[in-house]
Amino acid sequence: MRIIDKRLRAEQFRNRLGQALQNAGMTQSDLARATRINRSTVSQLLSGTAARLPNAQVIGACAAALRVSADWLLSLSDRPESAADLLADALSLTTAARALIDEQIFAWHKEAEGFKIRHVPATLPDMFKTPEMLEWEYTPHLGRTSQQAINASNDRLTWMRRSASDYEIALPVYELDSFARAEGYYRGISRQLRVAQIDNLVALCDQFYPRVRIYLFDSRMLYSAPLTIFGPLLSVLYVGTQNVAFRDRDRIQIFTKHFDTLVTQATVSARDLSAHLQQLRQQVV
Repeated sequence: MRIIDKRLRAEQFRNRLGQALQNAGMTQSDLARATRINRSTVSQLLSGTAARLPNAQVIGACAAALRVSADWLLSLSDRPESAADLLADALSLTTAARALIDEQIFAWHKEAEGFKIRHVPATLPDMFKTPEMLEWEYTPHLGRTSQQAINASNDRLTWMRRSASDYEIALPVYELDSFARAEGYYRGISRQLRVAQIDNLVALCDQFYPRVRIYLFDSRMLYSAPLTIFGPLLSVLYVGTQNVAFRDRDRIQIFTKHFDTLVTQATVSARDLSAHLQQLRQQVV
């Protein structure tokens, strides 16, 4: 906790109050009406030389009217945002479309260009799916055509080719095993489609390596919900119909540490993925 001389704190209060008033585009009369404080009192708050601070009611009223933090006015914080605004900036919810990509997710990728992007997909990585795989997956969903998904996949691949970002992708081992055997989510996919999809994965992984690295982890030892970490900027959890986005540093670091654990304890490294896929291809029936 910083100990500040009361005269200096009073001076800083006047300076920050004047700054907040200017940023809000308000006059002294506007502030007086909004806070129900006498006009002459507002003038003294901004121009006086007294070493004493106003009472808590006046400080709170000014902070609320100017949409800043009372702690910031009192030099107890360097963040002028109110607690409500800080929370809104740190956590947001956006609708998660049942489709390959939406405008918000693409905007996050662009915002994080140049940073490492870490990703745990819900199924196979969408940008590495064949057109036939995308057609099988997205055609049943109303409001989305398979061609939209295919176009989005092409857009993402084009973006990845020219982007300065590195990508790390972590998948549970059983995801690829289930796909090769057409089990669970992948039930009903033809052998021809599965073989073509594995071949496509091999080709693209070899093409993009080492800028794109895919690791396989054992879900009996580790679990991860679908998520994406956009460098140090934000982390996003996919929870079905919503994307939960966190921008505060502490939570981003927690999710980054979680993802790094998936990588360090992976049973199949990015370097060995191609050989693993070739073995899976032989098991496709």
